[in-house]
Amino acid sequence: MATPGDADTSTPGQAGTSTPGQAGTSTPGQAETSTTGQAGTPAATAQADTSAATGDATREDAPGGAALALTFAHGALSYWTSVFPRVCVHVARWRRRARRIPDPVLRQLAMEALAKRGNIEGAAAFAAFAPLRHRGAATRAASAFQCAYNLLDMLGEQPSPDPVRDGRRLHEALVYAVSIPPTPGGDSITRLDWYEHHPQRRDGGYLDSILDECRAAFAELPSGETVGPWARAAADRIVAFQSLNLSEAQGDHEGLERWAKEATPEGADLRWWETAAAAGSSLAVHALIAAAAEPRLPPTEAQALAQAYFPWIGCLHSLLDNLIDKREDEAAGHRSLLEYYDAWQAAERLGALTHRARVAAAGISHSRRHTVMLTAMIANYLSSPEARGRDLRPAREAVIAGGGPLVGAAMVVFRVRRLSG
Repeated sequence: MATPGDADTSTPGQAGTSTPGQAGTSTPGQAETSTTGQAGTPAATAQADTSAATGDATREDAPGGAALALTFAHGALSYWTSVFPRVCVHVARWRRRARRIPDPVLRQLAMEALAKRGNIEGAAAFAAFAPLRHRGAATRAASAFQCAYNLLDMLGEQPSPDPVRDGRRLHEALVYAVSIPPTPGGDSITRLDWYEHHPQRRDGGYLDSILDECRAAFAELPSGETVGPWARAAADRIVAFQSLNLSEAQGDHEGLERWAKEATPEGADLRWWETAAAAGSSLAVHALIAAAAEPRLPPTEAQALAQAYFPWIGCLHSLLDNLIDKREDEAAGHRSLLEYYDAWQAAERLGALTHRARVAAAGISHSRRHTVMLTAMIANYLSSPEARGRDLRPAREAVIAGGGPLVGAAMVVFRVRRLSG
């Protein structure tokens, strides 16, 4: 699965209520293929939906994509000059640390988690728009969070006597990672024994060191306290998703279905597996970390940001991750949320969700940068070799049709990036 997320106003998993739920307390408890432009096909539907977008989405694209292209170029320059070099340093340091893990199984999993560089680089890319003064801390927090998520996701897939309890305790580490060390009278989130229900546990302090690095960097950000409740609520949804998203060997999805139905925001018109997909996405956390780098961030902006990423942008993120991992998941016996659609539904829904994600991005502060990050995410997935299969073509074309004016150009950029290594 994806290693493909609340200001003073919502319960984890429910947007639009009044306070973010307390982190660590949610009870642990799927997207649609055709030919671009032909009437009645999912791609044509996506194009029609995009044409009928709300005023926010229309204004975002009004300058013929020129403003978005400039924002994309600015973000790319910032990323390559001040974010990517830092990520390389962090990953190299974590790799040296991982090689010293005593348990051979945990050591191998940690090295494999670090090999998922694309996830870590993509997480850190949000920091490209952070103020320069705080960009280093935002990069470190986002990349450490994703490094931990990569590892925890792989640990949760290992055999365990109780996969639900094991997955829950493991992933509660992510809530801890975005908790700020308490001030006198403040709330405290306790470090737990993350390996309590896991067969292996001798990691030599590796996981805790990554969590502490994320936590310390997050605490440096000027608006960390403002976004903290929303970031922890997003992490808490990941806990619920990961503990209930069981493989075929581990069990079924009944618990995940129950949880997701309760967590679906009222009026969202989402299938339960789409809500589950949104919950498993880490993008809300990364967007909130970057927002925390802004001095004096208004709480209302943190709330709006969290509610744009959960469910809409996060849902699309996880379903695209499922799309390109389809064959890998089948081979490994892992369930894909895409299994809950037939081929036509998958393309139709992915096109509609792409449009809804664009509207969500266009409706929040700094909308162009969030639209650019959404475009980059879509382009990154659809430019991958795994997305080029004939059976995935209808879904791919529906997403491209709904993704806006820069998707095609961004896909070229990502293909060149892959060729260059």
